[in-house]
Amino acid sequence: MSKPTGLSSAEVAARQQQGKTNRPPKSPTKTVGQIVRDNVCSYFNLVFVVLACMLASVGSWLNMGFLGVVFWNTLIGVVQQLRAKKTIDQLTLVSARKVRCLRDGTWTSCLSEDLVQDDVVAFGAGDQIIADAVVLEGSVQVNESLITGEARAVPKAPGGELRSGSFLMAGHCTARLTRVGEESYANRLTAAAQADGHKVAKGEMMRSLDRLIQAIGLGLIPVGAALFWKQHWVMAMDLRSSVESMVAALIGMIPEGLYLLTSVALAIGMLRLARRRVLTQDMKCIETLARVDVLCVDKTGTITESVMEADAPIPLADGPLEDILHSYYGAEEPDNDTGRALKARFGQGSGGWPVTGQIPFNTAYKYSAKSFGTHGVYVVGAPNVVAGTRSGEFRSQLTPLLAQGRRVLLLARYDGSLPDPPETLDPERLTFLALLPLQNRIRSSAPKTFAYFAEQGVAIKVISGDDPQAVSHVAAQAGIAGAQRWVDAATLPDDQALAQAAADCTVFGRVTPEQKRKLVHALQKQGHTVAMTGDGVNDVLALKDADCGIAMASGAQAASQVAQLVLLDSDFAALPNVVAEGRRVINNIQRSASLFLVKNIFSLLLSLVTLCLPLAYPFQPLQLSLISAVTIGLPSFVLALEPNYELVRGKFMHNVLHAALPGGLTDFLLVFCAQGFAYAFDLSADALGTISTLLVLETGLIVLFGVCHPFTPVRWALWGSCTILGLGGAVLFAPWLELIPLDLGATLVLAVLAALVLPVLHTVTGVVDRLWEAGRRLLREKKSV
Repeated sequence: MSKPTGLSSAEVAARQQQGKTNRPPKSPTKTVGQIVRDNVCSYFNLVFVVLACMLASVGSWLNMGFLGVVFWNTLIGVVQQLRAKKTIDQLTLVSARKVRCLRDGTWTSCLSEDLVQDDVVAFGAGDQIIADAVVLEGSVQVNESLITGEARAVPKAPGGELRSGSFLMAGHCTARLTRVGEESYANRLTAAAQADGHKVAKGEMMRSLDRLIQAIGLGLIPVGAALFWKQHWVMAMDLRSSVESMVAALIGMIPEGLYLLTSVALAIGMLRLARRRVLTQDMKCIETLARVDVLCVDKTGTITESVMEADAPIPLADGPLEDILHSYYGAEEPDNDTGRALKARFGQGSGGWPVTGQIPFNTAYKYSAKSFGTHGVYVVGAPNVVAGTRSGEFRSQLTPLLAQGRRVLLLARYDGSLPDPPETLDPERLTFLALLPLQNRIRSSAPKTFAYFAEQGVAIKVISGDDPQAVSHVAAQAGIAGAQRWVDAATLPDDQALAQAAADCTVFGRVTPEQKRKLVHALQKQGHTVAMTGDGVNDVLALKDADCGIAMASGAQAASQVAQLVLLDSDFAALPNVVAEGRRVINNIQRSASLFLVKNIFSLLLSLVTLCLPLAYPFQPLQLSLISAVTIGLPSFVLALEPNYELVRGKFMHNVLHAALPGGLTDFLLVFCAQGFAYAFDLSADALGTISTLLVLETGLIVLFGVCHPFTPVRWALWGSCTILGLGGAVLFAPWLELIPLDLGATLVLAVLAALVLPVLHTVTGVVDRLWEAGRRLLREKKSV
C-alpha cells in the first residue's frame, strides 16, 4: 500500500463548500440571540406585561413601577451572561486540542472543527476520535465505553473502523475521516437522543427552582381570576381597586428575580473560574462542587509532578541490560510519562535490535512487550502483576524502593512468542532481569492543598495504578490523613469487597480503570458527592461517572472531553479555589432565595384567606415593589457575590423553605391580625394598607438582619442602607405609595403589632424548627424500616 498523501488545498476547499466539515451541530455555549431571548421572553415577564396592561386599562399608572425592576433585572441578566459567554468562548478556543493532519503531503496541526471528510489524521494513546474514520496504518487499542458502555479494549488494525466518541488506550495510527460533523456516529447518537426527548440533566437546585416556578405559574391564573371575581362582584369593589388588589397579590406571589439571580450567579461563577484558568464545560457542575465531600485523586500529576525521572536499574540477573533497554526504548514513541522518562534515560542515540513485534502497554493487563527476533521477547510491567506468585523472589530489592514512594517496573525475558491477543503471562516462563525504579517529585503546593480540604471536611481518596505501598508513602508525605490505610485493589475479590474498601481505606493501589469507576459508584451509593481528578486514559471512565469530573489539560484529550471542569494550567493547587467558588455560588443563592420566598409564602397565604373570608387584599402593587426592592432585590444581589465557603448540606428547596417559612408566616399572621383590627375598628382601606406595608417592611428588615449574620462591614452597610432606603422611601414617597398619616386608633394598632414582630418571629421560628426536625426524624425512621 502506498503512503497516504492527504488532501490537497483545492480538495479541502471543495469539501468545505459542500458542507463536509467537522463543525459541531451546536455551539458549546448559548448564542447571543438565545441569551437575549431567554431573559426577555420568559413566562413571568409575559405575566408582568399582562398585569401592566391591566393596570394601564384602569389608569393606575404609578402602580406600574414594578416594570422598572423587571427591566433592570432583565438587563443585568443579559449583560452578565454575555460577559460570561465571551470569556468561556475565548477559554474554549484556547483549550481546544489540535489534531495532526496530512494535507498537500505535509503534516500540520488543525482544530477539530476545521477538518473535512477524507482528511488523513494521526491518533495516539489518549486521543479521542473526533469523527468516524478508518485505520490506514498502525495498530491501536480502542475503548468504546463512552458510546457502547463496554469498557474492554478493542484492537484495530489497518482497515478497522474508528467510531467518533471512542478513545485510544494504546498505540498510534494514521486514519482517514469517513463521516464528519452531524454525520458522525457520536453526533447521530446525540441527535437521536434529543429527538426522543432526552436532555442533559439539571442539578438539584435548578430542578427545584423549575418545579417551584412551574407550580407558581400554574397557580397564578386561577388565583388571580378568583381574587378579581371575589373583590369586584362579591365585595362590590370598584374596577380599579379590584384590579390593583389582584395585581398586588400576584406580584407578591411571583419570585420575579429568583431565577434571574440564579442564572446570573452561575454565570458569574463560570466567569470567575475562567479567570482562574478553569474551563467550565457544564454549568451544573458549579452546584455539584458546592456539595462535594469526597475528592478522588491520582498520584501522578496530582500529588506529584507530572514529569517523571528514571533511576539506575537494579539488576536481578546477569545479562546485557544496557543493550536490552536501549533496544526496547530506542525506537519507542512513548505516549505516557513513564515511557517518556524511560526513553530519556535508556533510549537516546541510534542503533539497537530491530523490533519484530510488540504489545503496547495497557492498563488492563499492566505490561508492554516487544519481540527482537533471535534476541528474544522482553516484557516491562508492574512487578507483582507480571511476576504473579513469583514476586517474592525479588521482594527484598522491591520493598525499600516502594517505601521511598517510587514507581517500580519489572524487566523480564519471556520464553515464548508474543501472546495474541494480549493476556496474563505465565510467570514460570519469565526470567527476571531488573527492576526499573522511577520517581516523581511531590508538588510543593500539595500539602497545603490537602490541608485545606481536611479543614473543609472533604475526604481524600488516592486511587492509583501503582503499588499501594509506594502510593501510601507519597500520600503520607503530602499530608493526606489516613494515608496508612491502603489496599491492593488486585486482591479485592468482588464488588462487595471493593465497596467495603471504599468506606474503610484512603489509598488504593493497582486499580484498573474499571475498578476506578466502581470505586466512584461505591462512594456515591454510600451517600457521598464525589469529585474525581485525572489526566490519563485510565481515568476517563471514572471522570465520566463522578458527580464532578476534573481533568488536567496537559493530560489525555479524552479525559478533558468527558470532564465537566478542565484545569488549563494543570495545577492541582487551583482546586481549593474551584471548590470554594462552587460553595460561594450555591450558598449565596440558597440564602438569597429564602428572601424571595418570604414574600411569596405570605402573599399566597394572604390571597387564600382573602378568598375565603370577607376581606380585601390590603396592598397596592407599588407598596410591594418598595418592600421587594429593599428587603429582597438589593440585598439578594449583594449577598449573592459575598464569600461563603461552607459545605452545602441537604436539599436546596428544603433548606430554602426552612429558612423562609418563619418570615413568611410572621408576615401573614401580623397582616391577618391587622385585617382583623381594621374590621373590628372600622379602619379605612388606606390605613390598613399603610399598617400592613410598614409591618411587612419591618419583618423583612428583621429577616434580612438574620440572613446577614455573622455581620461584616459590607453586611452592616447593606442592612443599614436597606433600612434607610425602606423607611426613607416610605416617608418621602408616601403620597405615591398611598401611605397615609394614621389617626390615634390606627397608630396604636400599628404600635402593638410592630412590637409583636420580633416575639412572633422568634416563636414561629421555634415551632417551624421543631416541626421540621420531627419530620426529618420520621423520614429517617421510615427509611430505616
